[in-house]
Amino acid sequence: MVPASSQPVRSGVSEPSRTGGHLPLEDYAALGDGRSVALSGADGSIDWWCVPDMHSPPLFDRLLDAAEGGRFSLQPDGPFTVERSYRANSNVLETVFTTPDGRARLTESLNSGTAGRLPWTELARRVEGLEGRVRFTFEMRPGRQGGAASPYHSTVGKHAVFHVKSVLGLFVHSGGVRSDWADEGITGDLAVAAGERETVAIVAGRDEPLVVPRIEDIDERIDISDREWRDWTRHLGYRGSDREAFLRSALALKLLLHSPSGAIAAAATTSLPERIGGEKNYDYRYAWVRDAGYTINSFLEAGAEPEAKAAFSWLMRQLRETGCRVCYTLDGGEVPATEHVRVPGYRGTGPVLTGNDAGSQDQHGVYGDIFETASRFVGSCNILDSASAETLSRLADECADRWRMPDAGMWELPEYEHYTMSKISCWQALARAVELADGGQLPTTCRDRWQRERDRIKDWIERECWSESKQAFVMFPGSDALDASLTLAVRFGFDGRERLQLTLDAIDRELGAGPYHYRYTGMDAEEGCFLACSFWMIEARALLGQRDEARARLERLTKALARGGGLFSEMADPRSGAFLGNLPQGLTHLAHIAALAALGEPARD
Repeated sequence: MVPASSQPVRSGVSEPSRTGGHLPLEDYAALGDGRSVALSGADGSIDWWCVPDMHSPPLFDRLLDAAEGGRFSLQPDGPFTVERSYRANSNVLETVFTTPDGRARLTESLNSGTAGRLPWTELARRVEGLEGRVRFTFEMRPGRQGGAASPYHSTVGKHAVFHVKSVLGLFVHSGGVRSDWADEGITGDLAVAAGERETVAIVAGRDEPLVVPRIEDIDERIDISDREWRDWTRHLGYRGSDREAFLRSALALKLLLHSPSGAIAAAATTSLPERIGGEKNYDYRYAWVRDAGYTINSFLEAGAEPEAKAAFSWLMRQLRETGCRVCYTLDGGEVPATEHVRVPGYRGTGPVLTGNDAGSQDQHGVYGDIFETASRFVGSCNILDSASAETLSRLADECADRWRMPDAGMWELPEYEHYTMSKISCWQALARAVELADGGQLPTTCRDRWQRERDRIKDWIERECWSESKQAFVMFPGSDALDASLTLAVRFGFDGRERLQLTLDAIDRELGAGPYHYRYTGMDAEEGCFLACSFWMIEARALLGQRDEARARLERLTKALARGGGLFSEMADPRSGAFLGNLPQGLTHLAHIAALAALGEPARD
């Protein structure tokens, strides 16, 4: 038995309670296989799973439709308490249920094999008796996708098969499990005494023949998957005192890596609200250039070079084939416009959406993200190919022409302005382009022009975006608003250390809320605190030499987020600490890794 991580997802509490049928978001843990991510609740119910890919329609969607949504629940028949943790350095999850009659352990995995990702999806759940005897009941009910699908089952040979539009699936189980097909799905029960085990699993695919594995092989692949996760983390290069926390965020990011293409999903879910009762509910199951760039940098920081190479190749391919966009589908191509799905939403907060309108916005921040990523890639002793060099040179020219235009900014706002952070990103892009040209990685034909425009941008920012009354760089010229994303200017190496320090202090005063920060002025009335901003603040303080202050902030924020067991959402309510927004949120984990890297130098193998 592999020892559990010392950071429990849920520990020693009574049966997790639901509000209107919904668990708190911090009560979910994530499972993944390189294509899809399932969210498993602390009460034994898997409430979200899109098959076969993260951006596919959901097979289970109880997360957004408590009454009618699909789920795969497996829990003791009676009252219980829960202790829950990931296995050490792994994304295999263990939950120990304690009942009046005994104790049993549930081990869950989206399985892989010895050769990597399986050519089908395989969700495995093993129940082992530890003490006494514990009886479990279960229900597997496919979702209806907001009325767009009507699940049914049929008999094919000796197998009962379920169908949800083009998804074909099997419910497979060991000999001691009793199951019955009902109109809505499968129900049943099992019981385990000390030393006994039973296993249930779902094998599914879409528009493809379906393999029927033996349940013994599925059960064995739980431990194979665990070994594969541990083997991956063993080769990560971070050796600082925060290694366990670093690895947990790296494992969360690995879940969001779409292995067939190399794309990085921003999050594994859609429409989880940024405020209960609010209207900011977005679909994040797409690949943002910003997130891809930060993820590549993080993988390079950790020595995960195959993942960094795959993601960078994906990014360069999209830039060549689709052009420079804010985000892309995981398979490559344009992100569709938003559409409503007819389900109530998490805790009744709609609308529930698929697609994302950000795909059609102008955001100058992508230039900085692209060139910073290329610079980091080259800085790790790698070489750009001629096609990538040509693409980057074209983008540098484009940035040099377009930096004077307004855009939607990093926060994808409907009001186009001359956002300070967008200008800094353009400065960053041209600064890195000049460096890449000087290093022989890009043609030098336009190198002098890039340098001139870089310096013009810096002068413009210093002249137009500084506020003497605020003693800070403001969100855009003429505004009194502050923007927490300006903490990133420290990482990007923007000139003006004294002004950056004053800007950080102003952000703390006006946007800080305990250990958290709001994104920009006025957001306290609309949404929760944006977790990445608080990690960016920690990173910036550390890079400016305030290491003791940064460490103290990290400890306070880590304590506040401990209820999630190492899995971070997009936002948190500063009053209750409740998680808000989509999860696992890649940008939050990326910011966490950057903060840890700033506080402790990673050492490569």
